[in-house]
Amino acid sequence: MNKEIIYFGGGCFWGVEYYFQKELGVIETSVGFIGGKSINPSYKDVCNGNTGHAEVVKVVYDTSKTKSETLIKLFFEIHDCTQIDRQGPDIGEQYRSEIFYTTDEQQKEATKIIDLLINKGFEVATILTKADVYYKAEDYHQEYFSKQGATPTCHFRTKIF
Repeated sequence: MNKEIIYFGGGCFWGVEYYFQKELGVIETSVGFIGGKSINPSYKDVCNGNTGHAEVVKVVYDTSKTKSETLIKLFFEIHDCTQIDRQGPDIGEQYRSEIFYTTDEQQKEATKIIDLLINKGFEVATILTKADVYYKAEDYHQEYFSKQGATPTCHFRTKIF
């Protein structure tokens, strides 16, 4: 099995994780923070808006069962990529639309898909950034909707591809 990791920031990480957990080829997910300046921030630190981190979902996937292209397309179908520093009622830098890639191939695929969306008329605000240090969020945030036996109210899937 060949494993790769990619990180997606698309608003509330609970809803983003919910959809990736169900995707074929995804081995594991966790929610946390990336892209900021402080070390090992807490959820409260990130929500205070002083760390620069994004709420993200870490997606570990089997490249023999899915491709980065498939996961990136899912990402764009479960959040509004045109919003800056927010998703719906969640407002703040931590809710920005951002893909943190770990391979050149992921960056190329994300760029290709963003160009496709722009050609379809979307004003894409999604940022592409090489992944740096990821900090896992507190345990009570992990697999939130699965633990609650609920479905997200903050995200839903809209087919655009």
